[in-house]
Amino acid sequence: MQDKAGNLWFGTWGNGLYKYDGKSFSQFLVADGLNSNKVYCILEDRDGKIWIGTEAGLCLYDGKTFTNIQIPLPKNLPPNKNPVHRKHWVYSIMQAKSGKLWFATIDGVYIYDGKSFTLFIINEAANGFLTSNDKAERILEDNAGNIWFGGRTNKGVYRYDGKSVINIELPEISLIRPDSVRISHNWAWPQLQDKNGNIWFSNWVGAYRYDGKSFTSFTKKDGLSGDMVARIIEDKKGNLWFGGAGLSRYDGKSFTRFTPKEGLITRRVWSIWEDKTGNLWIGGDGGSSLYDGKTLLAFFWTK
Repeated sequence: MQDKAGNLWFGTWGNGLYKYDGKSFSQFLVADGLNSNKVYCILEDRDGKIWIGTEAGLCLYDGKTFTNIQIPLPKNLPPNKNPVHRKHWVYSIMQAKSGKLWFATIDGVYIYDGKSFTLFIINEAANGFLTSNDKAERILEDNAGNIWFGGRTNKGVYRYDGKSVINIELPEISLIRPDSVRISHNWAWPQLQDKNGNIWFSNWVGAYRYDGKSFTSFTKKDGLSGDMVARIIEDKKGNLWFGGAGLSRYDGKSFTRFTPKEGLITRRVWSIWEDKTGNLWIGGDGGSSLYDGKTLLAFFWTK
């Protein structure tokens, strides 16, 4: 993400956190106060504080020091032998219009009002394979103030209107792997609401566009660079970018694919960010790329 001062922040899976001021990188590790070198999500709140979600939980950076923030575990959390479960992994952070912070963690969804954390129950059924109630991994607030949740053990998505939570079913989309095995999914991660008001979701086999009434699915057959879609953003020009098994751009009519031939150096795209100057930063397995509107450039930093 890019903070208010213009610095770019990068989370890595094992090498901690980096800050880029446009000239040089500063690296932050456990030795500097992080609770883990495996960083999963970053958010700057309205007060300019930076929240870092890691495999071990939550850190807060005030510009000088890191503070380990303890999210209270539910009292009725069932026993789990998976050691990762005890680490309180934070998948996603979102600040709502109300100013409250929402956290999707491995132990459920929490709301922070500036003073205390409250566990938010989406689904009373204990159906998650990693969480205590359900596996909400991504959170999105739409223009109307509805909050959307999605994760890999849920059918469809959940929408919270401030009073109640409803489950919305998604049409199943599928693919045939090269070994002739058919893969189908109807879970989805909420990604963004575009300038036209459509809400976009994604999963391991494609993406969905929701106009408030019906869903339209998009897969590799429709022009996506690959089947798996992990991230969708909308740039300042209104183009949609899909990252996952490759990178593709959608102008509302057709898709343009970006591959190693065009300079993409990562085989899996997990993150896309547009900075204030319009450059796109693409991060994933094997490295990162910078797109200036014309060329994809390989981008590296040292450990």
